[in-house]
Amino acid sequence: MTNLLFKFQPLNESDLPILADWLNRKHLQEWWRSGEITLDKVREKYLPRIFEKDAARPFIAYLDGKPFGYIQYYWASEGDPNWWPDKPAPGVIGIDQFIADESQLDKGFGTAMIWQFIRFLLTELDISEVRVDPHPDNLRAIRCYENVGFRKAGQFQTPDGPAVMMVLKKDFLPNDKRK
Repeated sequence: MTNLLFKFQPLNESDLPILADWLNRKHLQEWWRSGEITLDKVREKYLPRIFEKDAARPFIAYLDGKPFGYIQYYWASEGDPNWWPDKPAPGVIGIDQFIADESQLDKGFGTAMIWQFIRFLLTELDISEVRVDPHPDNLRAIRCYENVGFRKAGQFQTPDGPAVMMVLKKDFLPNDKRK
């Protein structure tokens, strides 16, 4: 997996049809539980993220020059105060992501994508901690995050239902010595 090299491009309006297609895929619906996703719904949710720079900053992850998945970050202290069980400090980000093609699951691609995205963000942002909040039954995601270095910090209730808070502390954030 060390030969994988992801590129991250900010989501733009021309990406929305592919995002709508991805969000309707069975392996994503299982955890994102969004119901049928139309292009209009995607435009309503993601255009503000593109043009108004709201809390979430979305990206398309590319592998070998092809769209591979979606990934976003947000400053945890700027989001919904009901989302985290505590008040996140400045410098704490949350991330969300998915792999678009189900055939690419369980091959280490997610671990590599997340690791490289965090390294990408560290070139421009002062991050003290990274958080994720998978559903407690999403063992694939939990295993992926643990492979990146995240550690479980408890279960809690989010506006979307139960979640496991997982944290990657500053001491374990990627640096130039680790790929």
